[in-house]
Amino acid sequence: MANAIFQSATDAPTFGSSPRGRSLSITAFPPRSKSFSVKNPAFHQTGLNEALAEARKSLDEGGMPIGTILVHHVQGIVGRGHSQRIQSDCVIHHAEMICLQNVGRKPASFYRDCTLYTTLSPCSMCSGAIIFYGIPSVVIGDNKTIRGAEDYLKQNGIEVENMNSDECESLMKNFIDTHPDIWQEDNPQLIVTVSQNRRKSTKTHL
Repeated sequence: MANAIFQSATDAPTFGSSPRGRSLSITAFPPRSKSFSVKNPAFHQTGLNEALAEARKSLDEGGMPIGTILVHHVQGIVGRGHSQRIQSDCVIHHAEMICLQNVGRKPASFYRDCTLYTTLSPCSMCSGAIIFYGIPSVVIGDNKTIRGAEDYLKQNGIEVENMNSDECESLMKNFIDTHPDIWQEDNPQLIVTVSQNRRKSTKTHL
């Protein structure tokens, strides 16, 4: 069922190309209704898998393995993005920002019928963009590596669901273990936060 909803969007535009005038390879997403909720792990795992595919693309390019897709509840996958901070040498090129850039110009009403899928808990910058454009729901793959501005999202009425994906967490852990200096570039506090989270997790399992 989920695979029929999320068709591969291989024609979706990527950073550096014009998103306008190109059709995306998508199928319909169930229309949003009062009963719509992001709290459906089985359904949304397919969406997260698409974001994971973007994360792997970034890793293959030498970047941080973070990926995002934007799904319109009628049109399907309308945007894709992965971290380009290293590749483009630009500190604001986070996966969520690239994804929104690749969606192109849309009316405000368009974003109100979307769900954003991201492999890593979004930072305050990306959360601000989500709030600014009125995206009502966010599905997160991993918030153990770093817990972003999820409270900020919730305080602004955004529905947030964490999938606790082992695959998302493993991708980031392997990258951080191999490239701690690159990970720390984004925010000097990130390494401290990750270490604290890991210590808490270890104590929990003792």
